[in-house]
Parts: sequence; C-alpha cells; structure tokens
Amino acid sequence: MALPIYTETRYRIWHYSYLIICGSVFFFLIAPLLVIFPLSFNAEQYIHFSDKMLALDPEGFSLRWYEEMIYGTKNSWSQAMKNSLNIAFFATIGSTVLGTLAALGLSSRYMPYKALIMSILISPMIVPLIISAVAIFFSEAKFGMTSTFTGVVLAHIILGTPFVVITVTATLSGFDDTITRAAASLGSNPTNTFFKITMPLIAPGIISGALFAFVTSFDEIVVIMFVGGPGQMTVPYQMWIGLREQLSPTIMAVATCLIVMSTLVLVTMELLRRRSQRIRGLAV
Repeated sequence: MALPIYTETRYRIWHYSYLIICGSVFFFLIAPLLVIFPLSFNAEQYIHFSDKMLALDPEGFSLRWYEEMIYGTKNSWSQAMKNSLNIAFFATIGSTVLGTLAALGLSSRYMPYKALIMSILISPMIVPLIISAVAIFFSEAKFGMTSTFTGVVLAHIILGTPFVVITVTATLSGFDDTITRAAASLGSNPTNTFFKITMPLIAPGIISGALFAFVTSFDEIVVIMFVGGPGQMTVPYQMWIGLREQLSPTIMAVATCLIVMSTLVLVTMELLRRRSQRIRGLAV
C-alpha cells in the first residue's frame, strides 16, 4: 500500500526500511528451500549442481527422480506415500472431531477449570516430541497396539488434536451466542442448532484446524519411529532411512512435493482466515 503524499520523510524512511528488513528475513528463511527445487531435476545420480545444470543445458535436467518416486521399485516411495495419506486421513478425522468437541466445551461459560483443561489439551504441543513419543509407546505397548495401523493413527490423533482445539477456540471467541439462544427460543434442539447454525459459521476454523492436523500427521517422524512398524512406513520415515543408507536425488523430488503441498495448505488457511473475517464483518 502506497504512503500518503503528506507522510513525513522520517516515516517514509522507516516504512521502506521495515519492508527491506521483512524481505531480507523472508529471503533468509526461504532461500535454503529454493535450492531443493533445481536439485530434484538433476539428471545425475548425485545431489549436486552439475556443470550442465550450471550452464542451463537441457541435458542436465531430468524427471527421472520423480519417476523413481512414483514407479520405482528400489525404494517403496509409492507405498510410503499411501501409508502417509491413509494415516493422515484417519488421524485428521479423529483430531477434528475430538478437537471441535473440546473447543465447544471450553467455549461454554459454564465450563469449570478452563485454563487447567486447556493446558492439558495442548500439552502435546509444548512437551518435547521425544517425551510424548516414549509416553505413547509405553501406553500402547500395554494394549499390544504398537506396530499397528490403529496405534499409529491414535498417536497422531494425540498430536493433531491440540491444533484443532486452538483454531476452533479462536474462531468461537468471536462467535455470537445470541444466535444459538434465538434458535433455541424458536424450538430448535441443540443438535439441529449446531449443524445448521454454529457449524457453518465456525467451518473456516474447523477446516484450518483439520489442515494443521493433516500436515502434523503427514510430516511426523519421531512418534512413527517408536510406535510404527515395517507396515507403517511413511514418507518422512522413508526419507530418514534414505538419508542414512543411500543418499539419492529421489529424496529431493519427495521434498519438493512436500514443500509444494505445505505451501498449498498455508495458502488455503489464509483464504479461510479471510473468509472467516468477511463472515464476521471484520474485513471488507
């Protein structure tokens, strides 16, 4: 946004200095990620910028590593991708349901000990992940749920629920309770009121929380190393094994796909945030 013509010189200097600082920080954070994109198209089997790539020779670029990621048999990337999507899908559903219900309870004026319950619910975000992984492992080991699909999904639900609780609670903080009271006065039962009035208004917060839970489950590696088995090999776990045993440019191709997916998720959440503001009349 352009500055007004009557803006003083010192404020103009600060404004443009602020933009330069923000741009520099953004470049500092994003620049390392940009290196991954060209390396994923390397035609050679080593992770480096070849002479042909530096000379922008078309022979130095190839899609062979993306083909290896999808159709390759040496590294089961396709199976790891299926496992990650399946686990993240069911973990997202569980986290969204539990997190939304918890947020609705915490938003009630009659809920006692809100601060204590909230701190317990978001503790998986605060406690170091390695500690959570050990606790989940010993808890599930008692019931024989380690190295099972159900055990991994439950572990990821524990990690994803706090994100849903926070986003839905933030959305409910601007929710007008008089709407639900008006619906009750007209004879609507609580279930009908929630699905037809409350849920459409807080849907952006629920979807944002679900996206956070999905990304958290999809990118998780520490817990899967404790509670997962060979049948629950996920993409991050496969990348970790590849980095330790055989460094292949296929990892760069997978990393590029993950970066693109994360970017799309962030853009979607920003669009949902703006939609939520327009619904509540906070933005034009």
